[in-house]
Amino acid sequence: MSFRPFTSESYAQGERPEAWRDVLNSVGLQPAAKSPFDDGHATASNRSAPGVALSRLSAGAQAIAAVPQVQEDLPIALLAIEDGAVLRCGDAHRIIPSGHLILLPRTGDWSLAFQRDLRAIVLSVTSAALHGRISGKLKFAKPQVIAPSGLADVVCRTMEAAARTLDTLSDAEWSTVAQSLVDLLLTLAHQQAVPTSEAGSSATQAAILHRICQAIERQLEDAELTPTRVAQAEGISERYLQKLFESAGDNYTHYVKERRLQRAWADLSNPAEAHRSISEIAYRYGFADSAHFSRSFRARFGLSPREFRQQKAEQAVTSVAPRGQRGWPQDALAQQRGCQAPASLKSSTALPAPANDRDAQQRHHHLAVSAERVHWGYFSRSLPPQIEISSGDTITVETLTQHASDDPELMIAGDDGALSVFGWSKAKKNVDRRGAGPMDASVFGRGAGEGFGVHICTGPVAIKDAQPGDVLEVRILDIVPRPSRSAKHRGRVFGSSVAAWWGYHYNELIASPQPREAVTIYEIFADTPEPHARALYSYRWEPQTDPAGVVHATYDYPGVPVAPDSIKRRHGVLDNIRIPLRPHFGVIAVAPREVDFVDSIPPSYFGGNLDNWRLGKGSTVYLPVAVPGALLSVGDPHATQGDGELGGTAIECSMTGTFQVILHKKTQLAGKPFADLSYPLIETETDWVLTGFSHPNYLAEFGAQGQSEVYAKSSLDLAMKDAFRKMRRFLMHIKGLSEDEAIALMSAAVDFGVTQVVDGNWGVHAILSKRLFEDAD
Repeated sequence: MSFRPFTSESYAQGERPEAWRDVLNSVGLQPAAKSPFDDGHATASNRSAPGVALSRLSAGAQAIAAVPQVQEDLPIALLAIEDGAVLRCGDAHRIIPSGHLILLPRTGDWSLAFQRDLRAIVLSVTSAALHGRISGKLKFAKPQVIAPSGLADVVCRTMEAAARTLDTLSDAEWSTVAQSLVDLLLTLAHQQAVPTSEAGSSATQAAILHRICQAIERQLEDAELTPTRVAQAEGISERYLQKLFESAGDNYTHYVKERRLQRAWADLSNPAEAHRSISEIAYRYGFADSAHFSRSFRARFGLSPREFRQQKAEQAVTSVAPRGQRGWPQDALAQQRGCQAPASLKSSTALPAPANDRDAQQRHHHLAVSAERVHWGYFSRSLPPQIEISSGDTITVETLTQHASDDPELMIAGDDGALSVFGWSKAKKNVDRRGAGPMDASVFGRGAGEGFGVHICTGPVAIKDAQPGDVLEVRILDIVPRPSRSAKHRGRVFGSSVAAWWGYHYNELIASPQPREAVTIYEIFADTPEPHARALYSYRWEPQTDPAGVVHATYDYPGVPVAPDSIKRRHGVLDNIRIPLRPHFGVIAVAPREVDFVDSIPPSYFGGNLDNWRLGKGSTVYLPVAVPGALLSVGDPHATQGDGELGGTAIECSMTGTFQVILHKKTQLAGKPFADLSYPLIETETDWVLTGFSHPNYLAEFGAQGQSEVYAKSSLDLAMKDAFRKMRRFLMHIKGLSEDEAIALMSAAVDFGVTQVVDGNWGVHAILSKRLFEDAD
């Protein structure tokens, strides 16, 4: 039940006519003969289900006709949104007012010309949507134009309402809407057409047969639905009833059984009916004996009801979820009870000895990376700190990219720290939890934590005396890449970028195959006069089997080692292109206050996956402290990234950072730029960078559903509004401007930009130059 948007901007001018033809074909239409294609802007929104397609079309002047489909009975329904369409049928012409519904035959000498612009909603229903229902052998000799009244008005309004919400309806909701559209069009077509039969039955016979079929649909649950009862209810003889079905090439007993099996098939396919037993579904559709139902179902569909339901459940996991499900599914999260913290989080919180510190009183500390010193894919207020440091101290933190497993030979082999973290065999997985999901992988079966969060975070680091309401200043003093320890590549630096299923581009691909994921491996040259990255090779993601035996058809779980012999490397990609470096950490976070396990992907008030390349060497981020000790974690190291992070990732590269942390107590914040801070605030040498999110605090806004809802409801519009509101507040309360002054300055001098559109909670940043206030200061 896919939703596919179309825009002509995705295609070169010469490719647009054929691409537009594909759009029209999806609803049974095509350009009329000799009709020129206006190569201006064209858009379409299309949603489909088996046998059903609904499209909202917008394009330049053109004429359309039907793709001949002799075997299909139901006409195409087209609702003209604007005036100016001219219907030609033979030698006759008719101007179509907007709001009128046109039923267009699948064959015949007709065309519909849009003199100015094509603005229309089109519904196509084929026999595949009827699941064995008898349509009465409807044949439309010519188009029918129907004014918006009675049932036609209901059809028009339903098409309009559905077209407005094509991109927001869930699959279950769209399935219901699609079935309603089928029923409405079927009934309207019977009202408007003069039906005929291949066996020569009269219009009256076809009308009676259609009425009988509708009566049967309403009574399928009745196990005693005999032909005698149906004939009596219609005032005809049983013999005549059977003759009507014979005229349509069927018989009563077979038709009723087929409709019952088809309805049971639909319920067994529907996740919303998963709570009903197979016996309940059998009884619902008139099968008094479960064994008889099972035999009949197997004979019709080749699988038992139980096998069929299991197959559909597995298909839902492998095909639907990977394409659009990051984080907790709403249903699973709603059923999840409050998780008990695992033993590792409930153990003594006594601080371990500082890693590689000979003297705990030293003001510089070093936190090496290892399986024991990272948390993978989640933040937690309950994590015991790895080290405690004081305000003013500096600390060097080693970090790893979760994408090192994209080429283990280059980025893991020979590296004790990386081998410790990524170590995974059939017998042991060094870091088991990867994400904030269930440890038993009971939702999708991907693995412990389910990948509901993906980043390897080193820490946490406790800050002495930090309390909720304080502000933690994190200065980034240095960032250096982590060189390869592989014997063949020692000293060189590598990174990876994945154009993945969560990327903004994924449903906009125009080349084949569709969909697809691609991994590009880079070499990083950090010590040259102009530091840069160059692509080494790329490969298309192929299903990978992890050491536990789970097959990952898409890039749906972090740290799955890619088998070199399972991929086809393509060299010469991005040839002669040097990408300038912007080293930074995608994740810098303090622990959130709300729950024990928080997905590392959506950023929020506590920082987290900010993915802003301005957070590099020489910059500072201010974070509001939410829990005692602050619990600072760092991860997701990037060699470089563009604003938007469109494909899903930056060039991910393991790095080591040196930081200085300064604690600002709540009582000492007055008059400082970060007073009243409720979001991550970035400061560079020249600018203030304010971070806006679709949902500034999604955990508080959505409560228990937060880690699911944030993925479903984010938008750039919401993020832009948040960035605007934060900048207005900053200018009014920190810089002392009035609201009118703040808005005037924003319009004239503040740069708003897209931070990322791939992290669940979409981001827009606002950049305020310090130079604006040089005279005032």
